[in-house]
Amino acid sequence: MAHVKSAGARAHQKANVVGKRLGLKVGAGQFVNAGSILVRQRGTKYYPGENVKLARNYDLIARASGTVVFTKVKRSGRIRTVVSVKPLD
Repeated sequence: MAHVKSAGARAHQKANVVGKRLGLKVGAGQFVNAGSILVRQRGTKYYPGENVKLARNYDLIARASGTVVFTKVKRSGRIRTVVSVKPLD
């Protein structure tokens, strides 16, 4: 077993990793259909509101068709950004 790493071992590690295309997929006031992905995220940067569900991988998905609304809400002592879908009348 070597006591020192061989020269060039560092060069074989991945340097260029592709982005995961995270972030907002729709803007405020935009129309979405039920089942549309609103936000892709790791952890809860954005929180689900009315007619929005939180997926197992923390993505936010529309439960109903309508327009997207972003609001700031104080929850548990912190200001949270909540994503909601306002259904059409």
